[in-house]
Amino acid sequence: MDLFSLLLLFMAVELFESNWQKHDNLYGLIYNNYQIYIKNIFLYFILHASFFYAIAVAVYLNNFNFWMSSIIVIKFLDMAFKINMMQKLSSGLEIHEVMPINIKITLFFRYFNVLLYPASFAIANGMIFN
Repeated sequence: MDLFSLLLLFMAVELFESNWQKHDNLYGLIYNNYQIYIKNIFLYFILHASFFYAIAVAVYLNNFNFWMSSIIVIKFLDMAFKINMMQKLSSGLEIHEVMPINIKITLFFRYFNVLLYPASFAIANGMIFN
């Protein structure tokens, strides 16, 4: 599979992930994540497909340079942070205790990952700045 197809697929996976979590504010985004988490943790992991896609592409291309590794590490930390919040919510804490600030999520902020991660992927594979 060529790099451009992998890049387009990466963008599609990121769009999917952004859309299932979509909400106007941070509390809503956390609530959407929590609803999936309490249904089934495995489903929660599956819905974070971009993390697994990034690992699969890195292995497929045998590319573990700084940019590709940083994508995987950031996605791992994002998932770990969210799971930590989900566990706190499951233990009975209120959402404002877990995340004290409710931030409005703009359209740019919601879809920033669709630009950031594929751009990093393109840099990692020499599609940009080579």
